Amino acid sequence: MGKLFGTSGVRGIVNEFLTPELACKVGMATASISKAKKALVATDTRVTGPLIEAALVSGLSACGVNTCKIGVTPTPVLAYLTRTLAADVGFMITASHNPPQYNGIKIFSSDSLSYTDELQNAVEKRIAESNFGLADWRAIGKTTVSDENRRYLDMARTAAKPKKTWRVVVDPGCGATFNIAPLVLREVGCEVIALNAHPDGFFPARSSEPTKESLADLSKTVKAMDADMGVGFDGDGDRVAFIDDKGAFVDFDYALAAFSSFVVRKNNGGTVVTTVEASMCIERVVEAAGGNVVRTKVGDVYVAESVQRLGAVFGGEPCGAWVHPKYHYCPDGPLSAVLSLNALEDTGKSMSEFIGEVPQFITLREKLTCENNVKIIVLTLIEKNIKSAFPAFKDLSTVDGVRIALEEGWLLIRASGTEPVIRVTVEGESLKAARDIMERGKAVIHSAMETQENTGSGK
Repeated sequence: MGKLFGTSGVRGIVNEFLTPELACKVGMATASISKAKKALVATDTRVTGPLIEAALVSGLSACGVNTCKIGVTPTPVLAYLTRTLAADVGFMITASHNPPQYNGIKIFSSDSLSYTDELQNAVEKRIAESNFGLADWRAIGKTTVSDENRRYLDMARTAAKPKKTWRVVVDPGCGATFNIAPLVLREVGCEVIALNAHPDGFFPARSSEPTKESLADLSKTVKAMDADMGVGFDGDGDRVAFIDDKGAFVDFDYALAAFSSFVVRKNNGGTVVTTVEASMCIERVVEAAGGNVVRTKVGDVYVAESVQRLGAVFGGEPCGAWVHPKYHYCPDGPLSAVLSLNALEDTGKSMSEFIGEVPQFITLREKLTCENNVKIIVLTLIEKNIKSAFPAFKDLSTVDGVRIALEEGWLLIRASGTEPVIRVTVEGESLKAARDIMERGKAVIHSAMETQENTGSGK
């Protein structure tokens, strides 16, 4: 059996990888290791949601778990309600920003934190061994249906109390935030203009991933309606993207940095958690605000875990996945949108002014072909040789690939988890600096590949 869980749960094309049989086994295995008595289950708008939900709930019921189905709702709402309603476990049926033929299952613990690698591995082991704690027929779990969104809306309304009537254009992209996102912004006093705010699991209006390209219509609408801000969400609502008051797409790194700085200043210091891929502009603004930055492996679960463990004031990935630990530990798009209004009001700035304070650098990305069976060997050689290629380095991290921080920028070398390639990301103070770091980094990779080839390792 190949590995089932990725960085964001079990995910794949329905009836090719993610079958009803697998969904049922995920339910039985999770129930068996967690000894859960109560579970929550939600779906995004994908057309295969009911299919996977039915199989998953069957598996839970077979192991004696009482399940409450809360319907189509965003991932952060499911996570928040898992804790609020004192459920032992929560299941979100979603493939997030992936195309409509995909679906997935993401599991949350009772504290709203996504299942860790350790727990996911335990679920996989149970599935591989077909070792399930099935209940007696007289003790199978009961299934109920309930709409609990009001609890989340009340929390968000309490969290954000803007005094100004902000004009906000919202684009749920036909995904799980189709109802919650416009509603929560209206409830905190915004004038809301909604685009693509109807549920459709084929995502006919735009890609379910909120990028500059997919949010082009949102940008045009913000400008045409003279709005203060635009917000777009991914398929399950754990990511948010911003359009500023001038109709320009806000770079994910700059949005993350600006909000991180604001949170640190409000807390008179504190730790911000982000990933090895995030821009160095985050360190610049967070340290200037009196805080510090900790970097983790790529993946929102690693960010959330570190936020909880370190008692961080905020955490996020440069894809719009922001964790607000004061409320719960799941990245939350709608909550991020309303909390950003707090930041704008508190600083007295427009979105473009708020973002404009973040220093901007040059980012370059490339990928080099490398067969899967030798990736680990090549990365080990790169780690061994990187210091001699960059003798003036400031910091070296191997938490996820090899990341080296330099005076004029940084270099990250990571093995792809989905392709036979090694990805190279560089950020520099200038284009000249970025290009220089990239060429020196690629030379280290090529040298490692040649060494591996000559020694025959990995064959």
